[in-house]
Amino acid sequence: MKQQYIIAGIGTEIGKTFISSILTEYLQADYWKPVQSGALDFTDSDTVKSLISNEKTIFHPETYRLTEPMSPHAAAAIDGVTIGLSKFELPQTDNHLIVELAGGLMVPLNDQETNLDLIKKLGLPVILVSRNYLGSINHTLLSAELLKLNNIPVKGLIFNGEQNKSSEDFILNYTKLDCLARVNFEENINKIVVKKWAEAIQF
Repeated sequence: MKQQYIIAGIGTEIGKTFISSILTEYLQADYWKPVQSGALDFTDSDTVKSLISNEKTIFHPETYRLTEPMSPHAAAAIDGVTIGLSKFELPQTDNHLIVELAGGLMVPLNDQETNLDLIKKLGLPVILVSRNYLGSINHTLLSAELLKLNNIPVKGLIFNGEQNKSSEDFILNYTKLDCLARVNFEENINKIVVKKWAEAIQF
């Protein structure tokens, strides 16, 4: 059975692209980044491509490629475009699929719609990525609660970076979500590191 997931973070700079690389390698899945804001010379798709080892993954083109590394609604305004939810369509594939969002759940796509609306439209379960920092418990619980209130299925949580067992245990106990993986901080991220973590995941 196909496994297709949306990778959402509890905020920005959480490590979604690193985690997406690991999951793409683990499932030998296709990869899709619906909105790329900035870094058009070397996109998140390029990053994932450089980090995986399998030859099965297909990289599907972004729906929107925006020049500035900003919130999608602001980057789109600078480029003179308006992001429309109707433009997003899941790639047609018989393979597993990893979909990486741009930013957190409530990042605006336009004046009225956010990543949460995109998740609803795409209709896939979410894997929520958390990272330990001061305030991360609050951000993780808020993200999990928002998904629950909107009846969006959550496959589970992945903790990325420096471990904090007390925080992680509280989050898991409070949300009742499964912990899919704990990925340690890595000084250098490369194919070997991604493959190592991909081989350690089981779900």
